[in-house]
Amino acid sequence: MQTNKYLNFRNLHLLISLIIVVPTAFVYGLFPAFALPKLFDFNVDTIDLTNVFRAIMCLYLGISIIWFLGIIKPKFWQTATIINIVFMASLALSRTISLLVDGLPSIAFVIGLFAEFILALFGIIQFRKNVT
Repeated sequence: MQTNKYLNFRNLHLLISLIIVVPTAFVYGLFPAFALPKLFDFNVDTIDLTNVFRAIMCLYLGISIIWFLGIIKPKFWQTATIINIVFMASLALSRTISLLVDGLPSIAFVIGLFAEFILALFGIIQFRKNVT
C-alpha cells in the first residue's frame, strides 16, 4: 500500500489549518456586509470596516499559502509549522485576553479558542517530533 506523500500525519496540522482558515478567510473578506451579520452580532456598514475584513482575508490566505508550501515542499515544512504555531497561538492568546477582559463571547468564538489552542499545541508536538 502506497501512502500519499502530502497527506500524511506529519502534515496533518497544516492540512487541518488550511481546511479551517481558507474558508474563514473567504467568509470574512468576500462579502463581509452580507456574511458577517448573519454569523456575528454586528454589521459591516462602512468602507473602512469592509477594508479591514478584506485585509484579514488576504492575510489569512497569504499565511495559508505558506502552510500549503510546507505540505508540498518539505524544505518549507519547518517554516510553515513555525508560522502555524505562531498564528494559532496568537489567535488563542487574543481570544483568551478578550475572554478575561470582555467576558464570554458567542459559542463560535469559544470553539475557535479551543481549536486554535489545540492546533498550536499540535504544531508544537509535530515540530518537536520532526525537527532534529
